[in-house]
Amino acid sequence: MARTADYKPALAWFAALGSAWVFVLVTLGAFTTSIGAGMVFPDWPLSNGSVNPEGWLDDIAMFAEHSHRLTGTLMGLITIGLAAWLHVAEERAWVRRLGWWALGIVVVQGLLGGKRVLLDAMDMPGFDLSVGQLLRIPHGILAQVFFCVIFAIAAALSRTWSKPDPAPAVFSPRVRQLGAWCVALLFVQLTVAATMRHNGAGLAIPTFPLSTPEGGLLPATWDFRVGIHFLHRVMAGVLTVALLAYGHYLWRDRAVAGWMRWLLAGLLLLLGAQLTLGAYAVWSGRNPYITTAHVIVGCLMLALTFLLAFFTRSGSLGPVQPARA
Repeated sequence: MARTADYKPALAWFAALGSAWVFVLVTLGAFTTSIGAGMVFPDWPLSNGSVNPEGWLDDIAMFAEHSHRLTGTLMGLITIGLAAWLHVAEERAWVRRLGWWALGIVVVQGLLGGKRVLLDAMDMPGFDLSVGQLLRIPHGILAQVFFCVIFAIAAALSRTWSKPDPAPAVFSPRVRQLGAWCVALLFVQLTVAATMRHNGAGLAIPTFPLSTPEGGLLPATWDFRVGIHFLHRVMAGVLTVALLAYGHYLWRDRAVAGWMRWLLAGLLLLLGAQLTLGAYAVWSGRNPYITTAHVIVGCLMLALTFLLAFFTRSGSLGPVQPARA
């Protein structure tokens, strides 16, 4: 198969399928964490020694964890297929490299997930968490990196990106910089959120929007769990301001296309939903369904922000070059 730089519908749709499947994987992972089902099976890669453990369809904890393992396996197979397909069919070296990066990340993710189970009983000196429990944090963070890599591949293979454009869009430096900052801030926030969730700090400050029942702005007492929870709230405020500023300047930019305005509108709606879900997660005592929805909306926000930043920063690089003879 010859490598070409033109639009490849089948490959583009396969990459889009991979991007969509990430949401299924993240949803099940978030729900598993929310209900505390990460160690319902003490073995790995099998579950109770089987790929079809008895009773897993009837027990919500078993269903959540085993479904997460199955969807992770399928995600790995999708990523292997995508990397191989890109290697044989895609001319652009940077897109092929993204495919191999995605494959490397998904392998590491699988190992982290497995070691999280196998090392759950091993104590980590100086920490309240075991080695396995600590591994949940890089596992959650690396998932966000994989998220962006797979979306970058899907965007690069899309018709919008692939079709030749004699006059590629050039966005203002302010829009491009704000987009990059918003993606970076979302990564920081998601890292803080993963650390908070896996340290059981979701209710370290049990009131919202103020930090004490007496109406104090700052917590009355401090420890690591309270500090990471409070940082999550502060970062939410910083991100709100940054995303609103980004939306303002992007909407006014002459280079913005109609479909980008729809993405931006969706992002701002998600921002409102995320702030609401964050409040209700505290008010409900971390209801697992609300908490899971909070995680999913956060991932959707990262996806839309990354896609907008990806297109605005790369739009001035010019059209895809025609395939070499």
